[in-house]
Amino acid sequence: MGQPIFTTRAHVFQIDPTTKKNWVPASKQAVTVSYFYDSTRNSYRIISVDGSKVIINSTITPNMTFTKTSQKFGQWADSRANTVFGLGFASEQQLAKFAEKFQEVKEAAKLARDKSQEKMETSSNNSQESGRETPSSTQASSINGTDDEKISHGGPETAALMSENDKLKTTVEQSAERWEVSVQRDGKVSVQRDGQYQAERWKVSAGCREMEGISAERWKIAEVESQCEKANVEKERNSKLTVRVQELETELQDKNRKQAEIIPQLMAECESITEKLQAAEVKNKDLEDRMEGLQVDIEDSQSRQGNMKGELKKFMDVLDGKIDELHEFRQGLSKLGLDN
Repeated sequence: MGQPIFTTRAHVFQIDPTTKKNWVPASKQAVTVSYFYDSTRNSYRIISVDGSKVIINSTITPNMTFTKTSQKFGQWADSRANTVFGLGFASEQQLAKFAEKFQEVKEAAKLARDKSQEKMETSSNNSQESGRETPSSTQASSINGTDDEKISHGGPETAALMSENDKLKTTVEQSAERWEVSVQRDGKVSVQRDGQYQAERWKVSAGCREMEGISAERWKIAEVESQCEKANVEKERNSKLTVRVQELETELQDKNRKQAEIIPQLMAECESITEKLQAAEVKNKDLEDRMEGLQVDIEDSQSRQGNMKGELKKFMDVLDGKIDELHEFRQGLSKLGLDN
């Protein structure tokens, strides 16, 4: 793959395949996102790896568009991967640089595609055999997609089929080349030999087309099996979700049942406490009334006691006066007795 053309760091997201609306985080933290040029396939890619897991392997095509949806977030759709990738950057400058590099790589991918088409047209004009094989190859490519797409969808089985197909095509092409070289060495071939040569080339061409057809069917089968496997995984996931929903519904029903049992008890206890509180309030009111009556009685008693103290003081004063008078009278009697 070589060295990256451009590297940055961002949080990676993918669109939810079910809702097609919500974003699902593909990385737990900011990871390295890089542009690469694949010289073997003459293509440009965006690749990001989180630990040992490849979370982005997107081949850039001329019809792709990178869209800035906010100040620090951008996205692009990859029809081959059947998803939408989203990147969250730490700053607007990083987002702007990534978008600028995306446009540059997109233009480079367009130029690479145009050059590839020109080379194919030139090869088709120079060789009749190449002219017959090119449509077949183009058709196989249009049916099966790129090698990267096959590998990413098919997994190890698809890679094995691809390797087997390449070996078969190489063997057939080498056989055709050896036959053509042997014919060219013998400049005085007979008409029968020339007919055999044409028949052999026709067989080789037919064999190539047949193998490409078989390969296409194998790719289709592998893709269908991959889709079935994904469907089974999704079905199993839905089954687990259904079981979980049923468990949650059962728990909710149990909680509702317990609440239905507890609420009447709580209401009865609340009513009992309310009645006791009301009785206590009535009793408290009676006690307050009695306290007020006692307070009035105490005040009256204190008032009467004060009056009695005043009268007693007056009586004591009068008594003291009488005692003084008696004392004086006694003294007077004593004097009279002494005089007599």
